[in-house]
Amino acid sequence: MIIDFSRQLHYVWALLPEIILCVSGMVILVVGVTGRYREAHLAVEEELESGRSDDLGWLALLGLLGAALANAWLYGVTEVGVNSMIAVDRFRLFSNWIFLLAAVLGILISFAYVYRQRLQAGEFYALILFATAGMMFMVGARDLIVVFLGLEVMSIAVYALTAFNRRDRKSAEAGLKYFLLGAFSTGFLLYGIALVYGATGSTNVAVIGEIISSGEGSRSLLSAAVALLTIGFAFKVSAIPFHMWTPDVYEGAPAPVTAWMSAAVKAAGFVAFLRVFMVGFGDHSIYALWYPILWWLAAITMVGANLIALVQTNIKRMLAYSSIAHAGYLLVAIAAANETAAAGMLFYLLVYTLMNIGAFAIVMSVSHHSEERLYIDDYVGFGWSQPLLGVFLTVFLLSLAGFPGTGGFMGKIYLLLGAAESDLWTLSVILVLTTVVSYWYYLRIAWVMWMKDPETEGQHDRIIVPLPMRFALLVSVGLILYIGVLPSGALEFARASIEGLGTFGGGLIGQGP
Repeated sequence: MIIDFSRQLHYVWALLPEIILCVSGMVILVVGVTGRYREAHLAVEEELESGRSDDLGWLALLGLLGAALANAWLYGVTEVGVNSMIAVDRFRLFSNWIFLLAAVLGILISFAYVYRQRLQAGEFYALILFATAGMMFMVGARDLIVVFLGLEVMSIAVYALTAFNRRDRKSAEAGLKYFLLGAFSTGFLLYGIALVYGATGSTNVAVIGEIISSGEGSRSLLSAAVALLTIGFAFKVSAIPFHMWTPDVYEGAPAPVTAWMSAAVKAAGFVAFLRVFMVGFGDHSIYALWYPILWWLAAITMVGANLIALVQTNIKRMLAYSSIAHAGYLLVAIAAANETAAAGMLFYLLVYTLMNIGAFAIVMSVSHHSEERLYIDDYVGFGWSQPLLGVFLTVFLLSLAGFPGTGGFMGKIYLLLGAAESDLWTLSVILVLTTVVSYWYYLRIAWVMWMKDPETEGQHDRIIVPLPMRFALLVSVGLILYIGVLPSGALEFARASIEGLGTFGGGLIGQGP
């Protein structure tokens, strides 16, 4: 099929995955207010473990399946009208797979938590679908205004999800902090967009790139605009020093929300960051302005986050600082600004989604699907009490650390190859050294699980792992190990998604910051 963006109706086909998600979310909201589902919290334990009681969750998964089929269908579409506001390219479609995967895993691990905490299931699952639609809308945007609209759709839904557990003071506090700081960062992003328009007369990313390449546009305005846009995106991806919200929000948000947002929101921020800066600001003349900023952001984020993670005793806060450290690794790819690094970033985001959501899912199981037992000492003897879950968590931790044979190791290798291609040797050394540092706090949990005897007999015997969560964990572990051993398929898929994205400055990089 040919999509002609000069015809407004064809935008419906281009946005079919997002439309399906939004319609599914509205249907779930309507169904969720009926009397039958208002009493759903009375589900018996057997139904809770099997997942049979959570009809709204399965309905949300059905909506995600429809969006996935629409996303697959778009691979056969040819677009006409390069200056359209929405892209139908492989870069967008690959990114959509990451968001859909994160949403599926996030919902599968949420069933028991939603019921145990007596949350409104319809609103919970609908917000995840709306946020996912916002992510897909944002990364497919060719216009800065559309990027902003998608970002706000995602952000508002995530703010609500963060504060969703109204009976938990920490959840409400986390939601308020996230909202206030998120609104503040959005102001930087909007001001940056305004300055870009003032300098170039356009908000279309491709047109902006052409104007800058031709030597037009005010360089002083563009310099300020790039700085403001960088601040806005740096907040969304939790780069130091714009990370202050991350530990408190991750600790206070409902556990399945933390698991999902730690992967999906970060992925959306990085993919939009990459498209805007590679296509709109990929020319060497403007690249020289933002390369030093990203170089230092990446270095400070990698070093600072890993050092702070070393002293954490709360496992959710430790994983929060771990997430910040991974943002530093991914910033190396954007600083490198070449196709190898960009493909490596997509590959890494795919693997990161699997390993981070998996790790948080097991943390949620150990805490009995509540907000207790969140300290590393609570995992003493866990591996022997729950050997299968212990093995799964060990795989996730090793992958997060970048242990050979896991997807996380291959992801870091591809990031290093991209950095080396642009002669970013200092950043490469920092990435390797901070990865070595991260082994301490990841393997500390594994050591506590397997090398220490539990202080209380049977302290891990009451752990409930519903069937949907077991399936999510099994799929995540299987894919991490498969990608770690046979990464070529996923990498080639990522490479094909990068081709034709826009201009890259990789050959022009290599000067020090």
